[in-house]
Amino acid sequence: MGNIRFGTDGWRAIIAKEFTFENLEKVVQATADVWKRQRVAGTKKKVVIGYDRRFLSDQFARRSAEILAGNRFEVILSDRALPTPAVSYHVKVGKAIGGIMITASHNPAHFNGFKIKAHFGGSADAALCQRVEKRVGCSAVQSTPLETAKNIRVKDLTRSYLRRLTQLVDFDRIADSRLRFAHDALYGVGAGCFDEILKNTSCRVTTLRGEVNPGFGGINPEPIPANYAESTAVLSKRPHDICLVTDGDADRIGGMDGRGQPLTTHQMICLLLRHLVKNRRGKGRVIKALTTTSMVDKMCRSYGMPLVETGVGFKYICAEMILGDVLLGFEESGGIGFPGHVPERDGILAGLMLLEMLAVEKKPLRRLLSELEKEFGPHRYDRIDVHFPLEKRADLMCFCAENPPKTLGGSPVERVKTFDGVKFIASNGAWLMLRGSGTEPVLRIYAEADSQVNVKKLLQVGLKLTRRV
Repeated sequence: MGNIRFGTDGWRAIIAKEFTFENLEKVVQATADVWKRQRVAGTKKKVVIGYDRRFLSDQFARRSAEILAGNRFEVILSDRALPTPAVSYHVKVGKAIGGIMITASHNPAHFNGFKIKAHFGGSADAALCQRVEKRVGCSAVQSTPLETAKNIRVKDLTRSYLRRLTQLVDFDRIADSRLRFAHDALYGVGAGCFDEILKNTSCRVTTLRGEVNPGFGGINPEPIPANYAESTAVLSKRPHDICLVTDGDADRIGGMDGRGQPLTTHQMICLLLRHLVKNRRGKGRVIKALTTTSMVDKMCRSYGMPLVETGVGFKYICAEMILGDVLLGFEESGGIGFPGHVPERDGILAGLMLLEMLAVEKKPLRRLLSELEKEFGPHRYDRIDVHFPLEKRADLMCFCAENPPKTLGGSPVERVKTFDGVKFIASNGAWLMLRGSGTEPVLRIYAEADSQVNVKKLLQVGLKLTRRV
């Protein structure tokens, strides 16, 4: 079973190649084996299972339920495709030992995946995933058919999750705001969520790409500008106050302004942080992945907020959220987590919080962004991915750590961070980072500076570094 490997957030593979019913059955049985040996105070021998809109996801979820039932777990199976954070929420409130989400998130349509949720309502840590990986193929698959299993309940898990989200925001303020916003669901499970939450309110929701399409219209369901063209065309003709974008399993968020101009996730994160501090009078630690904008650093210094920087991957942010006293946790790819919910990214909740911000501020989105830049300065960001041999990556990271550039765009390099890649930080706040993909021969080069021109120059510096080994 050497072809089954868990990455930073579960197991993902190509449907009918590695992601087959046979392999899935062995992975589910291995997960059951691990959970049977796990003892967590206050939890029940119960598992929550959900799935996305991908090809055969509902059938993979059904088969997962049958195997867990065969292993004598109480199983709660969603009656429809739903957001990943909904599964996490029900794991936490139901005191389950864990959860399973059948999804490949933002990956291409020919992929599917298997995410494990831990008892606390967040992604399982690396240690648990490794235990599952080692158990694959070790036990005979035990199963009970869905039709005869008395320990499987098929249940609506979506509505109670959405109701909970309305309790985490100033819902009355949003409901009375008369906001006109769009939601580009990218054909994912977020489709219909905002419509359901805001029905019978003064808000008007335009859902774009909300129909079921397992091929995702030929795009990867990832909230990045490369995938916004279709919605941009709609917004340019019919302006809205904002356009929210969620990925395939709705745990991440992106966005556009009301006329279809893309927003960076960094801008959205900073807007939310400002809102939580200024309008909600929030306090606590701020947790960011190290590839996130340095505007956050300036904001935390100004607000007197403790800032914790983690490696890339929401599991690191989750670990900090579990410790408590967190105001907001986030990563560059659009994953944002909020206290009082689950230690998990949630694209629907992030969208509602942005709507709350607009309802409270009563200012156009672009004016709020201008106010941010006026206070904390311009910040421009970009990232490129290049092919780079896995066998040479360690040598490259070592070389970069030992031979940092003296300057970045004319500003002296004053710090070098070497966890989860190598990051060079200049005295003027500009930074350049090189980091390898966890599973592919791909090197990611990230950069931030005060202008897009300077960002491009920094990315070229990063490319030159890759040629030194």
